[in-house]
Amino acid sequence: MERLIQGFFKFDDYLGRWNLTPDGDPIITHSSQLLPVRQGATPAMLKIALEAEEKFGGLLMSWWAGRGAARVLAHEDAALLMERAENNLSLAEFARNGRDDEASRIICAAIAALHRRIDRPPFDLIPLTRWFEDLALAAAQHGGILTVCAATARELLETPREVVVLHGDVHHENILDFGSRGWLVIDPKRLIGERGFDYANLFCNPDGRTASAAGRLTRQVGVVAEAAGLERKRLLQWILAWAGLSAAWWLQDGESPASEFRVAELAAAELAKN
Repeated sequence: MERLIQGFFKFDDYLGRWNLTPDGDPIITHSSQLLPVRQGATPAMLKIALEAEEKFGGLLMSWWAGRGAARVLAHEDAALLMERAENNLSLAEFARNGRDDEASRIICAAIAALHRRIDRPPFDLIPLTRWFEDLALAAAQHGGILTVCAATARELLETPREVVVLHGDVHHENILDFGSRGWLVIDPKRLIGERGFDYANLFCNPDGRTASAAGRLTRQVGVVAEAAGLERKRLLQWILAWAGLSAAWWLQDGESPASEFRVAELAAAELAKN
């Protein structure tokens, strides 16, 4: 209860300033505080970032200016006001209930809309070489499939193609249905690197059971490679690298990366067929 009360105090700073009316219960996470609101008749989400990366995510959302991403209505330091998706359609549920191909194509279209902006924002971006440092450390400590993941990541990072501003955390819950505006992204990281990276995380999602289902990775690689215009082998390499990086982060948190290991093994097996 104390965290919720503190959150309301933070929200109060902006409710009057931006003429907002609460329109739902607050959502409190380790990295941000969110409150559904309305600005006049417009449904919106007020987000207060608690971590530096979340603040940079707000800057990136503003820079995209509603092209492929939720439109930012106001932004000040850690506070972000953006349009709110009121449709309850879920790409995660699509993937779990026979519409996996459709979900993947929607995700690919949303990512492509972001990547069309080819200039760079006026603030620092994190290169993928730095983002993958945790994988190299984990591989040195744990070995096994992580060694293969790290070697693949190194190869990709040494030969970058089609470098763009990346979303950095593409998964089924970060792309929402905004009705007439279509499916748009939220919650980006501040990364720059090869565009293929942004398509890799969807293969570890929406959950471990779906991601490791028999034949799923092979089929979705075909769907995504076609929809995104990516070379199949290169996409598989990014999946292998990303699964390793995600596993490294789970290990850092003292959690089991069994699902990520399985995706990495499946991607490595597909690559071995080439």
